[in-house]
Amino acid sequence: MDRPTNTTPAFDVEKIRLEFPILQLTVAGKPLVYLDNAASSQMPQPVIDRLVRYQTSQHANIHRAVHYLSELATTEYEAARHKVQRFINAREDREVIFTSGTTDGINLVMQGWGRQFIGPGDEIILTVLEHHSNIVPWQMLASEKGATIRVVPINDAGELLMADYEALFNEHTRLVSVAHVSNALGSVNPVKTMIAFAHARGVPVLVDGAQAAPHVVVDVQDLDCDFYAFSGHKMCGPTGIGVLYGRAALLEAMQPFKGGGDMIHTVTFEKTTYNTLPHKFEAGTPPIAAAIGLGAALDYLSSLGMLAVAAHEDALLRHATQQIADLPGVRILGTAAHKAAVISFAMDGIHPHDVGTLLNQEGIAVRTGHHCTQPLMKRLGVVATSRASFSFYNTMAEVDALVAGIRSVQKVFA
Repeated sequence: MDRPTNTTPAFDVEKIRLEFPILQLTVAGKPLVYLDNAASSQMPQPVIDRLVRYQTSQHANIHRAVHYLSELATTEYEAARHKVQRFINAREDREVIFTSGTTDGINLVMQGWGRQFIGPGDEIILTVLEHHSNIVPWQMLASEKGATIRVVPINDAGELLMADYEALFNEHTRLVSVAHVSNALGSVNPVKTMIAFAHARGVPVLVDGAQAAPHVVVDVQDLDCDFYAFSGHKMCGPTGIGVLYGRAALLEAMQPFKGGGDMIHTVTFEKTTYNTLPHKFEAGTPPIAAAIGLGAALDYLSSLGMLAVAAHEDALLRHATQQIADLPGVRILGTAAHKAAVISFAMDGIHPHDVGTLLNQEGIAVRTGHHCTQPLMKRLGVVATSRASFSFYNTMAEVDALVAGIRSVQKVFA
């Protein structure tokens, strides 16, 4: 079966918005302007309907049983895996591991691959842009194994310094783990180039795709990455479900770190043998409904066309950047030449939490804080920022509402 199309004849955002019930809400008596999509996106009616249909007419535990409902649920669960495989262009379904989210996927690689193949004196390359979920697991491993973490710096625009990246490699380098897109700044990292450089030196690469998979076309074969992790709830799916893609050869060599039902082939008190991929890494009853919901979300995104999604979101970002950059006393943090739909900003003399509180009174939802990127905040010389993050269902009028809201915040503090 061919991959889902990445084009669409028309992109009617007002029609699309009607498919998202939550966007009809009012907050503080005003229409909801939801600009916190990097934290979690909203769910369209087709995905909600699919979840309800599963729960009301298809639910049972999967695998092994021979009764009707179990076989049906198993079929739908594995169909969702195939939808993921097509969406990211993995070679085989068995390279798609269902997890609870990006964090779980990264930890799976740390536990299953890192603990087996990283030892004393080895080095792991991260970047200053990383989310805590792509820092802390590797710190835990480095502390346990006596390994060292090396960090790629950025310039003032929030772009990785590639010469410094290349200079970090030596005979002790064992892994690169890098975000495809910065959750705090929106910087799109040159991961394909980074992967090629690492592979030329025999070093595997894990890509944190949490902020990329909802916004750009992801092709793991084209990227040539070894691992790629992302979350369903950031791409119009349910919470509690995510994906780890891994090369089959690497997954075969890894040890599972969760033991229990379904991940085994045989069990005796003397020895256990493990199931085949992908089941070796999916111990216990999986999030069946959430996986099926994720499959429905990928169908929905594919029907829109990811190229069309990216183009609309880029137009929103450009409009917001131009409008906010013209505001006195407001500074945009992260001005990389290549960005996804995130804009972080700081306001002179006004704490981001106050910004978020006052914007909420206008019905505008943004995220404030360090965004789980404290090392990055330190590099930028701030404690926190206000972050607006866009999705394909946002409009230019909502960008204008954000800008007007920022002006209102300034008036309050004036």
